[in-house]
Amino acid sequence: MLQSVPLSVIKPYYIQYACLNTRKCYSENRMNSSLQEFDPQVFEIANEDLIRQQDTLTLIPSENYASKAVMQAQATVLANKYAEGYPYQRYYNGCLPCDKIEALAIERAKALFNAEHVNVQPHAGTQANMAIYQALLKPGDTILSMKLDHGGHLSHGLPQNFSGYYYNIIHYGVSPDTELIDLDYVADLAKEHQPEMVVVGASAYPRLLDFSEWRKIADSVDAYLFADISHIAGLVAGKVHPDPIPYSHVVSTTTHKTLRGPRGAIIMCKSEYAGDIDRTVFPGLQGGPFMHAILARAVAFKEALQPGFGEYQAQIIRNAKTLADQLMKNGFRLVSGGTDNHLMLIDLTSITDKLSGRQAANYLEEAGITVNKNTIPFDKRSANSTSGIRLGTPMITSRGMKETEMIVIADLISEAIKQRKKASSRKRIREKVRELCQAFPIYEDLNL
Repeated sequence: MLQSVPLSVIKPYYIQYACLNTRKCYSENRMNSSLQEFDPQVFEIANEDLIRQQDTLTLIPSENYASKAVMQAQATVLANKYAEGYPYQRYYNGCLPCDKIEALAIERAKALFNAEHVNVQPHAGTQANMAIYQALLKPGDTILSMKLDHGGHLSHGLPQNFSGYYYNIIHYGVSPDTELIDLDYVADLAKEHQPEMVVVGASAYPRLLDFSEWRKIADSVDAYLFADISHIAGLVAGKVHPDPIPYSHVVSTTTHKTLRGPRGAIIMCKSEYAGDIDRTVFPGLQGGPFMHAILARAVAFKEALQPGFGEYQAQIIRNAKTLADQLMKNGFRLVSGGTDNHLMLIDLTSITDKLSGRQAANYLEEAGITVNKNTIPFDKRSANSTSGIRLGTPMITSRGMKETEMIVIADLISEAIKQRKKASSRKRIREKVRELCQAFPIYEDLNL
């Protein structure tokens, strides 16, 4: 950037045309100032969240800590570049480095998931799902998917969401007896409603999904099988959860959560659908891809291809099972009686009818433990109040915590909820949480 021109030549023109009243030129200063120097207010807010993340236990199952390498990738100069199109077929010049990065991200994602085709451009999971629907369906087509209040996702047919607006949504849920998905009931719904697409995937379902059985249901009505594995992608890549790729026509996932990468999403599909998917992502729904984010995804895929990634995913599940078992020993009822994956749902009505999920999450946050309120199946409270809270172990596992710490955390959660009326208890728990977090730091030398 103008490096071949001597500064002595450039500076007089800056002064003449941009710098009035002998002030230093903004154009010159802003290019070289650090965030802390140029915008200390924003710097302080970002640093405040760094401290929060370091000193609290985050148990939200849809979050994780990206590595320093991933975060550095997102802060590269690729953030400056438009690259509409696909590798080596761009609508802008100057895209060769972008071509190399996107091709590398695709190659690594294919290797990680053994996928035939991968699109790495979707900005987020909902955009990926929108592209899948638009590529394979017509407005008004019928989609069979999981109810939001039984564990599904907004983009699986919530009436206020685009998916519920443009498509005819038929929902399945969990059995009132077992709180598990009854595949026979799903098969009956498919036979009755003849959907064009069957969606399998959830944001709050604590059990394994057998994708081979779901493919049988889809095939029985000649429907596409779409697997949204945004929550379990890391578990799938780590080979500790059944794999959807051999059985699904198309698969979407976010690249954070258990995959531990940057925010964003990818779409994987059989080769025969590649053209439709790619055309729908661009130019159908998006313009220029975020090349700095794609660069970070490539780094995350390389991390996930390392030998230790599978052990990390296995530890997530071991931690989740230990946390769930200890919570149940402490008197909490968990939806479906436990967990097989990275998350669990606490039914707060098993403790008291007077405590909502919103209230419990607020009490826990004061104690230094971050969870999210969540509906439970057949919840009598609204989605803004809820009767449950959702917990997961990806982030605390990323910190290096294991089964011993899960027992401690379960006891802290139990005390914070059962002694919620005592501010002194929350203060004492907060100090215990801080001590535990300091023993398992996230980033040892991270500087904003």
